[in-house]
Amino acid sequence: MKMRVFPALAALAAISAWGGPPESGGSPPQGPSAPAAQNASVEQDVKRIRAATERFRALDAAVKAGYPRTVAQCVDNPPAGGMGYHHVHSGLLDARIELERPEILVYERAADGRYALVGVEYAVPLDAWTSDAPPTVMGQTLKPAPALGLWYLHVWVWRENPNGLFADWNPNVECRGDRRVAFHQPSS
Repeated sequence: MKMRVFPALAALAAISAWGGPPESGGSPPQGPSAPAAQNASVEQDVKRIRAATERFRALDAAVKAGYPRTVAQCVDNPPAGGMGYHHVHSGLLDARIELERPEILVYERAADGRYALVGVEYAVPLDAWTSDAPPTVMGQTLKPAPALGLWYLHVWVWRENPNGLFADWNPNVECRGDRRVAFHQPSS
């Protein structure tokens, strides 16, 4: 089943994705306590994603592959970080997760107007997912975003994220200019 994508997707993604501080972003275990096989598997998956998306570092190539050229807004959450511009390939929104075919490419726009690919996002429409268990990719459970009708997971394969590979917000991603949608961390 395909799902129609609305222009406000980036703004809704940020609203529904906010579930706590960036450190709650679902990163895989790291350090000495992490199983070596799991780390090796994630590293291999990151290499596969990078190989598959290398050509999309040029936005023109992404457009030729079916991702939109223009996205209305960049999403960030100062001081937690940014998500960037979400270029959603609506033809890939279905119940399948294909590691080398992410539904969303996440870009940052530089001061000179050029776009830099910073990550990918996997998304599955809630109504397309029929299993009782949530969808997974790279050993991670996708997060529900009921306002969007999606399960989602960010993977920061092109921009280091000190909060973790799978965290929602990346402090190394910025939104610049007037196309920014800022979300602020709720006060405790």
